[in-house]
Amino acid sequence: MLYNSTQNAKEVVSAAQAIAQGISKDGGLFVPQEFPKYDENTFKALLKTDYKGRAKKVFSDFLSDFTEEEINDCVEKAYTAQKFGGENPAPISYCNLDGTTLNILELWHGPTCAFKDMALQILPHLLTKSLKKKYDGKTAVILVATSGDTGKAALEGFKDVDHTKIVVFYPVDGVSPMQKHQMNTQEGSNVRVCAIRGNFDDAQTGVKKIFTTPSVAEKLAENNMLFSSANSINWGRLLPQIVYYISAYCDLVNDGKIELGDKINVVVPTGNFGNILASYYASLMGLPINKFICASNSNNVLTDFIKTGVYDKNRNFYTTISPSMDILVSSNLERLLYKLSGDNDEVTRGWMNALKSEGKYEVSDNVKAVINDRFYGGFCDDKNTEATIHELFEQDKYLCDTHTAVAINVYKQYVEETGDKTPSVIASTASPYKFSKAVLEAVEPNTALPETEFDMVEELHKISGVEVPAPLASLKNKVVRFSDVTEVNAMEDYVLGALGIE
Repeated sequence: MLYNSTQNAKEVVSAAQAIAQGISKDGGLFVPQEFPKYDENTFKALLKTDYKGRAKKVFSDFLSDFTEEEINDCVEKAYTAQKFGGENPAPISYCNLDGTTLNILELWHGPTCAFKDMALQILPHLLTKSLKKKYDGKTAVILVATSGDTGKAALEGFKDVDHTKIVVFYPVDGVSPMQKHQMNTQEGSNVRVCAIRGNFDDAQTGVKKIFTTPSVAEKLAENNMLFSSANSINWGRLLPQIVYYISAYCDLVNDGKIELGDKINVVVPTGNFGNILASYYASLMGLPINKFICASNSNNVLTDFIKTGVYDKNRNFYTTISPSMDILVSSNLERLLYKLSGDNDEVTRGWMNALKSEGKYEVSDNVKAVINDRFYGGFCDDKNTEATIHELFEQDKYLCDTHTAVAINVYKQYVEETGDKTPSVIASTASPYKFSKAVLEAVEPNTALPETEFDMVEELHKISGVEVPAPLASLKNKVVRFSDVTEVNAMEDYVLGALGIE
């Protein structure tokens, strides 16, 4: 299978090239030229295997330049019971809220307790094999902009991986204390972490600019290095996310919750649009999805876009208790628009250029109609996020994090508005202990908050009885290694300095 750029369809590359390069030289994103089709017989076969088996099937269909042995090696090393606490790294919890069954797909059982582990435990294996195929001997410099979870997951995945170096940027006031502590205590000889004075969009824009600056690329080339990415702009990050929607559907069938062929809805707390895009790609392969429910927090640019067809980032930016969704430029939406425009690179490029120059664009009526038919957009502010956490714990003793609560709240809005009772998979993206202050305040609104983040974790555990994940419990005694802070316009210099390049 071959891939091309959303902004230049003439640029055609292999899967290994797309993964190693991360982003097209023109700034576009790599997308598959076609999607494999899964029929009833395919799903019957997938029902009989486990998560690893399903992952191997999906990867083999998209990574045609990888051997069966290479794919097996990647999957077996990534999704171990030791890393994910069991044979199924993405289990479903069945809960009840106000009489409605919630099928909560828990994607946070990995080593950093966030859904990003599902992709970032396998990406280093995919990347190192891609480098050998296309750039043997070169060192990949992984640049990451994070709103919290991607940074730690990427750092953990790439630490001490041969022929890689990783630099992570995060907004200094835009992540939770636990997320910040996770990143700044990261071990590894090839890692660097730096906060920026700005928000996630500033970090993401800065990273993209560095990627596409020829003079920087030339300096790396002189030092036998090249850029790559661990953000969801990299196809190697997005592809593994397709797997868990297909696997969740199989688990629902095997658990007797639905019949094979039944449609489901998918509910995703959305920031950069990669997680929900993966479910859309799964539907193109044959996964029977009725509606894609896109849940935002107060930074509701996607909600407005789905309703109006106008994407406008010229609005107030809010720092919320669901910080991984504090985003106004959703990069992966570009991939959806490319597909909905009939793989039209010229049209897609025009919209992205308008976003850069004017901060807004409006899609065609045809694209609006498809989005309105397949997607539902809603948002939830901090007050209602806390109320949802409280209600779910009170009614079913299920403790969820702030991002999952946004998804559950918007799902309730959708059901009330439409009456649609199609069984729905709700993506749960992080452990509640990564946001212990907000979750503790939601569960016990009148409790006196402990002084430190780790005291809050212990108090939340005492009240809820929910086990604290081992990776978070062990952080308390880890030494802080990084406290770097830089301005947005100095990110390029920071990267070069971190690499020892003048």
